Amino acid sequence: MESTTDKVAEALYESGCIKFGLFKIKSGALSPYYIDMARLLSKPKELCVITDIAAQKICQINDNVSLLTKLASIELKGALIAPSIACKVNLPCVIVRKEEKAYGATGRIAGADVEKGDKILFIDDVISEGLSKIEGIKPLQELGAEVKHMLVIVNREQEGVEKMEKAGYTVHALTKISEIVTSLQKNRKISAEQTEIVLRYIKK
Repeated sequence: MESTTDKVAEALYESGCIKFGLFKIKSGALSPYYIDMARLLSKPKELCVITDIAAQKICQINDNVSLLTKLASIELKGALIAPSIACKVNLPCVIVRKEEKAYGATGRIAGADVEKGDKILFIDDVISEGLSKIEGIKPLQELGAEVKHMLVIVNREQEGVEKMEKAGYTVHALTKISEIVTSLQKNRKISAEQTEIVLRYIKK
């Protein structure tokens, strides 16, 4: 029977979301792999796998906390999958823009209105160092929402989870990058050498 990690790893690999090589990431550092969650939009089957698993996780979270009222994400990557997840769990969805919109419906909030007392689960594609998550959460808190829980598809294992939890958030990840490459090697999608390169990078 396939584990959650096996299902996520296969979906990311088959959709081309996870690539191996040498990539410059947001921090400016070089990484031996890159995750581009936007590629899921080209593969509906794999998109459904990821959103189904995410929806199941949210239902588990909701059983253990006071009822969530909304889901939220920040543009772009997390915002691409958050609405699909929202449909499955029947919760309104909020997208936080990175910058204020100066025309039409102005401001940083798109989608559902954020109300004082809302209990919002924040969604994103990956977590690295965690700093960008604060950018998305702060506007929600300024409007009176409570944001204590966060869901990411992949934990890149670069201390982001630890930093966010130290700041008072609970981070739920569908899987970790170390588990993904181990699964892909087990299923003969990547070589042992590729796996070892990624594992060494995580440990640095």
